[in-house]
Amino acid sequence: MKKILLLISSVLFFSLSAQKRGKDYSDVIKSNNIYEINAFLRDAHPDDPRRSVLKPRVMELMKEYIKNAHPDDQKVKDMQEMLALLRRRPSTKITFDEMNAKIKEKQIAKYKAELASKQPTAVYTPSTTQNTFVVNTASNTAIPNAEAEEFNMLMKVSPVEHQNKTVKILNSLFDNDPNAKECIILIQNNSDCNIIVRMEGVGTTKYRLAIPAHADNSIVIEKGQYLFTSLVCGAQYASQKTIQKPIMVALGSTKAK
Repeated sequence: MKKILLLISSVLFFSLSAQKRGKDYSDVIKSNNIYEINAFLRDAHPDDPRRSVLKPRVMELMKEYIKNAHPDDQKVKDMQEMLALLRRRPSTKITFDEMNAKIKEKQIAKYKAELASKQPTAVYTPSTTQNTFVVNTASNTAIPNAEAEEFNMLMKVSPVEHQNKTVKILNSLFDNDPNAKECIILIQNNSDCNIIVRMEGVGTTKYRLAIPAHADNSIVIEKGQYLFTSLVCGAQYASQKTIQKPIMVALGSTKAK
């Protein structure tokens, strides 16, 4: 009886803790939702007794999903990766260093492929003044894309320029020297619009990077203080950043109208 009371008390305690963090897992024990259970396993206390029930359940759900998925289903790879993590650890939660290593690995593979093919691997739709605009809901007016010509110019680099940039990025990705004067910045554009990110440092130090819609791009810059600005589907973005090590910046969820 004492064990039962202890178990009930533990479940209530961990449920209250989760609710305090802004997530309600009070009914998660009844769930068959892969993403809900996966989130619970990442957030819950290591000693939460529900783990022993929910971890095997979500692994079976993932196996079932993979088994019945369409061959072109893009979620299958994610499910396989999550399943592999769950076989080795309590949840799919990864550390910041692990996440950085994973991003770095993908970037190295990408730029090695570009170096081998001697051309960019990114497929994108060139900008026009009309293909990216935002309706101003206050005045119901359209704002044309004033950066279209500049974006297209930045994306059109010669084979020699592209090769030099790719070699520089790869060197930076492989360089682990904390005393290096430069480092790599990865910018991910999650919006429906082609964008240009501008980085203004001290004095005349300035960089600009074109990133196609739903793609990413990288640049090697000098370490220091920078103001990052961009026009993302008509919305202004600005952020002050101290660059002393490689970072990833994700922009945009705004949809072009």
